[in-house]
Amino acid sequence: MAIAALFQAIVAKLTKLIEKNLGFRLYRRMLIQENKWRAVRWGIDGKMIDFGKQKEVPTRDLILELLDFVDDVVDELGSRKEIEHVHTILERKTSAEEQLRVFAETNDLKAVVDRLIELTMENVPVTTDFTVPAPVTTVSTISK
Repeated sequence: MAIAALFQAIVAKLTKLIEKNLGFRLYRRMLIQENKWRAVRWGIDGKMIDFGKQKEVPTRDLILELLDFVDDVVDELGSRKEIEHVHTILERKTSAEEQLRVFAETNDLKAVVDRLIELTMENVPVTTDFTVPAPVTTVSTISK
């Protein structure tokens, strides 16, 4: 949910800039692909290229900068709680890192799945009511 909320906030922020006739830089696909590769290879503990500064910076710093960039649209979207979870990811590590840790400790894929279920259930309300209300039937105006 945090990643989806972040992408939603990025789109909202860029839309807001466009509506105010403010621009933003477009970068060559090759540069974007380089950062994508770095993210895949090193995760959030690696470095990426900050195109504005024209140098490598810690990925965590860029993520925090991105959170600051979108902050003014987050409340409008009602996704503050989900966006704040990005900070939890930065502190606790990513799901992929957690999965690797559990597997390294247990050598058991079932333990990895059990941990994923445990982490997923942390955000599921305990008193969730899954009953489906009875359908309401009304006389159709067409049949008259």
